[in-house]
Parts: sequence; structure tokens; C-alpha cells
Amino acid sequence: MGFHAFSQNDTVRVLNEVPVSANRIQTGFNETSASILVITAEQLQAAPVFSVPDALHYLAGVDIRQRGANGVQADAGIRGSTFDQVLILVNGIKISDMQTGHHSLNLPVDLENVDRIEVLKGPAARVFGQNAFAGAINIITKNPEENFVKLQVAAGQNGLGGGRIATAVSEPRVQHYASASRDFSDGYKYNTDYVISNYFYQASWKSTLGRIGVLAGLTDRSFGANGFYASPDYQDQYESVQTSLVAVTLKHNHRRSNLSSESRLYWRRNEDEYVFVRSNPSLYRNLHINSTWGYEWNASWKNKAGITGAGADVNHLTLNSNNLGEHNRTVATLFAEHRFAMLNERMDFTPGVQLNHYSDFGTIFLPGADVGFLINRYLKAFANWGYTYRVPTYTDLYYSDPVNEGNPNLKPEYAQSYEAGVRLLNAGNVQLQASYFRRDGSRIIDWTKENASDPWRPDNLINVTMQGFDCNAEWRPRAGWLQSFNAGYTYIRGQKVAGQPFSRYALENLNHQVVASVVLKYGKNIRHSIMYRYADRVNLPDYHVTDTRFWVNFRKWSAFLDVTNVFDVAYRETNLVELPGRWIKTGATWSISYGSRQ
Repeated sequence: MGFHAFSQNDTVRVLNEVPVSANRIQTGFNETSASILVITAEQLQAAPVFSVPDALHYLAGVDIRQRGANGVQADAGIRGSTFDQVLILVNGIKISDMQTGHHSLNLPVDLENVDRIEVLKGPAARVFGQNAFAGAINIITKNPEENFVKLQVAAGQNGLGGGRIATAVSEPRVQHYASASRDFSDGYKYNTDYVISNYFYQASWKSTLGRIGVLAGLTDRSFGANGFYASPDYQDQYESVQTSLVAVTLKHNHRRSNLSSESRLYWRRNEDEYVFVRSNPSLYRNLHINSTWGYEWNASWKNKAGITGAGADVNHLTLNSNNLGEHNRTVATLFAEHRFAMLNERMDFTPGVQLNHYSDFGTIFLPGADVGFLINRYLKAFANWGYTYRVPTYTDLYYSDPVNEGNPNLKPEYAQSYEAGVRLLNAGNVQLQASYFRRDGSRIIDWTKENASDPWRPDNLINVTMQGFDCNAEWRPRAGWLQSFNAGYTYIRGQKVAGQPFSRYALENLNHQVVASVVLKYGKNIRHSIMYRYADRVNLPDYHVTDTRFWVNFRKWSAFLDVTNVFDVAYRETNLVELPGRWIKTGATWSISYGSRQ
């Protein structure tokens, strides 16, 4: 997959055919001084994937650990982090889950709705706050500029099937975009069946106050959870999850004062039901319902001294659970940073700070800074430093079952994160980025035990250092049968200081990761992608997986044929769940456009 830039909102510039914007300080790709990766809509079409987690597999430095198939449930790590240490956003709206990071990728959007996926690797807490411990993943939804209706059907082995419908109406002052989808499978082995339904609506219109936007999404997924949390000896687990997101946004550009501002009201709700024995729910059942209500304001101001960014966010979280109890939390956040351009704009320096106040954990300051230097017109060096943290989830604090025991005395975990890298600029059809990184974590939360027969219990027991190197490259020939070639590599060395003999999460990172893909052109309408990934995880056997997609595009219809895990490799991304072998899938899409925005 290629990489381009990181953005959050709709103030857009274009560089290498990728929109570039920012939530507070608006910069172009060449001006950023951090590791940025992007999966574009074009690359999503080329990838043999059915979900956002599937697509993230092909980014170096990003570690996706799936339970089940096709995005049923997945955890995201960045540069050796745990699944609770990565912030997930949709259009800049924070949707990470207070109950557990296992739910953060239960996205209330379908792959059909995604315009691009942006990944910021490294210290992001001074901008995004808690959970951006190791980085952030931002899913940007489409904003169609034409009227259309689109239908898609899919089928495959293991009883796989699905369909989706999407429509858009785009007029000069108002746009509407809506979709609905349903995907299902009988499962690739006992009790791995699933049904996933997604519903999405987005609209925007111009008013005297500015541009108003509305977003609403819901994902409803039920699935056999064979070995997800318990020993594989227990094969009848079942889970049902509903996640919804609603947001109303007002954007305004004050042209005379060079001030851009955005206000947003948002609400996220997650309901999770877990049954230990699918045929007998009364034997053991957990039901968790949590909600987050919030208001966010962000602004950027261009002035003689550079660009100033500022923001505020207030949200209230509630949890009702038959296992975790009833809890609530209020979080208030203030943010400020300023970008200086020096030496005839060859050097940029952006210091910033975020202040967070938690009603249950007190006040935390998160300083950080980025610096970049143009060595010449083709090469930029950059470095950044940041102070990051994460408060415990409610599962960490209060969860209890026969083999796990939460710890209500946990404290937040902290880290100082550093990065230094280089980026190739203005090189036409070649892109390159490489970085050295280090994250020194203290009071890291890990579930541990002294003896094999003891229950797992979380504690602030250990210091963990993650350091390494990653690089990404893309080549797009200007002519010929090769449309694109992408490659990436990550090396991570993790070191744990202190702790217990048995550790669940602290050191399960990738040691070596290789990703590569090619997209081939066969004539005008036929394309063929081959995607490869190698993972060497410190606590599991390494593996090589190859996926491929053939697809054909015409004006009104397209079709694809996927073969995932071509060589039928047996592998696991987590300690308990064996993932699918070779799987053949196919589908077709029909669309009709009936006008464009005036």
C-alpha cells in the first residue's frame, strides 16, 4: 500500500492525487514532520479485502491481530503497541472504546463508505489525547460529487455471501450519501460463522453559519467466538455487538482573519453481549453497554508568526455492565500548538501541548514537538518527540471471571516516544519514507500471573521499551503492464524490565514484518493484484501469507475474484485463534450515474 498524508477534515489541498488537510493546523504532505501512511480508495479496490482491518494488514508498522475472518473482530497495534494503545477515529471523531480496545475496530462504516485510511505512526497524544499512545488510525468516509445508485453482491466458499446498496444525491448546496450492507458466512471451521450488517448516512449543506455536516452509522454483528477469549478447548462461545456513531459538525472559514474553525457534537454507543456456551446463555453471560457524549471545537489561524492551532473537547462516558458494574467519567481537554517556518521555509518547528482532566484520574499534561528540514528539493529529514499515556480500560479495572481478576487500583501508563526519519519529495512516480523509532514505556499495564494455575490479573508492573526501524516505498511506472509496486519493512525490538513469569500482552509484538504488493494491467479493463505479508511474532510461529485479486472494470459494472491465503498456510495472529486457510470469493458491482453536481 502507498503512503501520502494524514488529515481529518475537509479543507483540502491535492498532492499526488491525495487530499491533504488537518484538524487544527492545515499543512501539505511535504510539510508534515511525522510518519504518515495512507490507503487510498484506488488501493482498496485493488486489495483482496472485505473490511478495514483486512486492508490494514498491508501497512508496515501496523500490526492487525484478527479473531475470525473478514473483519469480524480485530485488534490494531502500531510499532509494537498493545490493542489499547492505538486511537481509532472516523472523520476525526474518536471512537476508541472505554470498555476494551477489542471493540475499537467495530467500525460503524462499511468498506464501501471509505475514501481513504490514514495512519499516523508515533507520538500523537499531544494532538489526539489518550489512547494515541503509539499512533492513530483515521478512517475518512466518501463525499460523493455525483448522483448514483450502486448495487453489489458477493459469494464464496464456506457459505460466504453478501450484498450492499449505496446511493448519493449531490446538488450545488446539499449532498446526501447512504448505504446498507449485509455479509455472512457459515464459517471456516466449527463455530466461526458470522453475520455483519452496516447502515450509514452522511449529508452536508451550506448555510449562513457555514457548512453543516451530519453522519450516522451502525454496525450490527453476531458471530461464533470460537477460542476468542477462552482456551480453544471451549468451542461454543458466541458474541453479538452493536456499535453506533452520530455526529453533527459545523465548519466555518473566516476569510478576513485567516481563521478556520469547526464545532462538533458526537455520540458513540457500544453494546456487547458475550455468551460462553451458545446453546445455554444462562450458564455464563456478559452484557456491557457504554456511551460517550461529547462536544469538540477546533480552530487554526494563519498569522505572520506561522500557523496556530487550538482545540477543546468535553465528553461524558457511561458504562452499565452485569460484570463490570456501573461507572461514569467526564473528560475535559485543551490543546494548543504553533507551527514556525524558518530559514526561508526550509525548516519547520511545531511545539504543542495538550491538557487532559479526568474526573477519576486527575490532570495530565502531554507536551510534544515536531521538526523538519529540507535537505534539498528531493529529501526532507524530520524528527519528533512526544509524551503519551493511556488510562486503564474498565475491563482492566473491574473485569472478573473464573480465570481473570481486574485491578481497581491501576494507574495510567506513560511513555516518551521519539522518531527520526527521512522522506523523498517531488520524485514523481516514486515515494519513499524511512524512520527510526523508540518508545520508553513506564507503568505499562499487563495481565500477568506468578503461577500457571493463578488467575490473570492486570498491574502496573513493568517498563517496556519498543525500538526499531520501518520503511515504506512505492513505485508507479508511467507506462507498461506494471501499474504499481509497494513494499514495506518493520523491525521491532521489545525489551521488558521487571514483571512476572507469565505475561499476556506486554511482549507479543512483531519482531520482523515484510509487506509487498504489485498491481498488474492486462489491457484496458483488467487488473490483477498480488499481495504478500510475512510476520515474525515474538510469541508465535512466523508465517507467510499471499492473497490475490483479479478484477475487471467497465463504465457501469465491475467484477472481482479473490483468493486469500493462496498457499493454504496455517497461522495465528493471536495466541488462541487459527485463521482461515485458502478461501475463494467473488462478486460483482453494478452502478449508474444520473448527473453530477453543478
